[in-house]
Formats: sequence, C-alpha cells, structure tokens
Amino acid sequence: MTDEESPVPDEILTSAKAQLDKEELSLADNEEILHALSELTPIYETDRSYFVLGNYDRDPIRRLNVVVDRLNRRTDAYAFRMVDIRGEWDNSIQKFCLIADLVTYLVGVAEKDPSDFLVEQGLLVGTVEYFAKSYVLKREYEDETNPFGWMQDGVFDLFDQDGRLYRWQTDEDLVAMTGELP
Repeated sequence: MTDEESPVPDEILTSAKAQLDKEELSLADNEEILHALSELTPIYETDRSYFVLGNYDRDPIRRLNVVVDRLNRRTDAYAFRMVDIRGEWDNSIQKFCLIADLVTYLVGVAEKDPSDFLVEQGLLVGTVEYFAKSYVLKREYEDETNPFGWMQDGVFDLFDQDGRLYRWQTDEDLVAMTGELP
C-alpha cells in the first residue's frame, strides 16, 4: 500500500471526516483540550511516543499496563493510554484523533472479550497517516479459529500484510512481542 492509498473506501472516509468536521468546539472546550494536551509534554521530550489502545476491563487493562510499562522502560520513549489524558471530552473520536496526530506510534492490544478498541481500529485502517504508524498485538486463542469476527480479521490482515501484526497467547508472549515494536 502506498502513502496515498487507504484500505477503506472513499465514501466511508468522507462520511467519517464530515462527522468530525460538523462538531464545533466552544472556547471552554478548546481550553480543556489545551489543558489536557499539556499533560502530554513527554511526547515532545522523547524520540518516540506510543499511544496504547485496548480493553480497559480488569485483566485486559493489566496487560495494557504491561505494554505501557515495557515501552516506557526504553530510555527514549513515552507510552500512555487514552485514560491517562484527563478531561471531560464530549467526543472521544476527536480526542483519539488529536492524540493520534501527535504520537510517533499507535499500538493496539487486541483481545476478544468483552470489548475492544473497535472504533479506533476503523480509524487506524481508514486514515493513511494512522495506518502507517500503527502496530497491533493480537491475542491468539488456542481453542478458537475465528474469535474476532470477519470485520476485525480484515483489519488484522491489513496489518499482517504490512508486517505490523504481532501474535501472542501468554503474558510472556505479550512482553516479547512488545519488545519487537520499533
């Protein structure tokens, strides 16, 4: 895939961008966004920044925290989750896009239950700039052949074709795959 191509049809991208453009921000909203972004100064102070996405339920968030911790052990890196950016945001897609624009890498930790970062996955493959800097750590399940469904499998296939899909089963595998990220 070239920089100009997107794996998502133009009409879907146009619709999503139109929805984002429709949202108007008040002065108070802008102030809150600026305050929240001031918490991200480490993005500008390190060579690499990682925006880690995934499930926030008890066990999955523990694994997200492991990924964030491992990435933060790198001397030239800063990793964080969306919940680490405070503020009352009415539009989480705007929050995601604003942060995604600023970081070096987007890293998704994909697990099947009970939910995942589905909306963000669509944005990762639907935006050329986001896709180019995204990596997915996909959990493999021993007893299941298709735990995610055809839509997510299509997203994973795109990352796999670009060599940016890392598979894991155990926490030890997850740590090892995190170490493989740029």
